[in-house]
Amino acid sequence: MKNKTTKPQRSPLALAVLAHLAEEPMHPYRMQQLIKERGKDEVINVRQRTSIYQTIERLLRDGLISVRGTLREGGRPDRTVYELTEEGREVSKDWLREMLSTRSQEYPDFPAAISFLTLLTPEDVLRQFEKREVALQEAVQHVDYQLLNYKENVPRLFMLEVEHSRALLRAELEWLRAVIEDFRTGELFWSENWIREVAERLNNQE
Repeated sequence: MKNKTTKPQRSPLALAVLAHLAEEPMHPYRMQQLIKERGKDEVINVRQRTSIYQTIERLLRDGLISVRGTLREGGRPDRTVYELTEEGREVSKDWLREMLSTRSQEYPDFPAAISFLTLLTPEDVLRQFEKREVALQEAVQHVDYQLLNYKENVPRLFMLEVEHSRALLRAELEWLRAVIEDFRTGELFWSENWIREVAERLNNQE
């Protein structure tokens, strides 16, 4: 039985499940197909199908979805079809409003790694940044390709998350190139002695 005092756990994948069930009842494999076909896998992690099933189990326990029936097709395993409950419809709207209006605190790998650069030498960091620059360039080209090829057939409304991804990628690429240049000119540099001096000075200020 669902604990009414427990707030349903929100996640991008959970929202995606509810949003797809708002269209029509469907089974998990169909949800995964649609997410990929529509390019939503660029912003929602559906690489592991087990994550979809785990999310569905949680939504089912929370009463946000229910079992509609079982789909039986010749030669294929039976597939459970789910549908959205009224509570699920309202919760999905609440989640969407909150995710649109509120800046959440996220903890991605890259900013964390930047905060510990001095574990490596400046030369090593520069090499890693140059590799990341190439990866970012490829990512920008990928989203540019998406926008160019979809804009004729897909309304802009359904491509806004791709525009957002492009804006973030381009901003990071611009920042990274500036930092790489500072490493190359020697403006950004450190040594073990310099790190010790900074640590001692900061410790004395405490």
